[in-house]
Amino acid sequence: MAKAPTTTIDLGRLGLSYGEGIRLDVPVRIEPLEMGGQSYALAPESFEAQLDVSRLSSGFAFRLRFPVRLEGSCTRCLEAAAVETEVDAREVDQQGAEDEELRSPYLAEDELDVGRWARDAVLLGIPAQVLCRPDCAGLCPGCGESLNGADPAAHEHDTGIDPRWEKLRDLELE
Repeated sequence: MAKAPTTTIDLGRLGLSYGEGIRLDVPVRIEPLEMGGQSYALAPESFEAQLDVSRLSSGFAFRLRFPVRLEGSCTRCLEAAAVETEVDAREVDQQGAEDEELRSPYLAEDELDVGRWARDAVLLGIPAQVLCRPDCAGLCPGCGESLNGADPAAHEHDTGIDPRWEKLRDLELE
């Protein structure tokens, strides 16, 4: 299991008064992500994210932005694949609020866990399936070869019942 990133910001040390804000370039390192049994690496693994912190009358508002490139296997054909996107995430934390939507899970006391937030923002910002190309045809269910650029006639396999299931025909269901 990958270690959690540990980039944190002490908000108390920023010395922001109500209504003030600051923009910071924060170094972030994100370990490879595990999705659907596949490992995906960020390129580069370490980068600088832009963090905006605004002091509200009863808490903070945050905005985190950075470009990301995720590299790994295509979820359909297992060829090399990459996804590029811009992460733009926002969080709010209002002290004393009972509504969970107004409390950031990345803020504990005055410590903002930017590394964990960046990792979660990447997971939410990328597509559910990482594909080598938008029209990826996947793998042939009969022989397991990649169907990308393959002759369709070469993959017309027998579609009969799998012999391992043949005994189920003898079952009487009444």
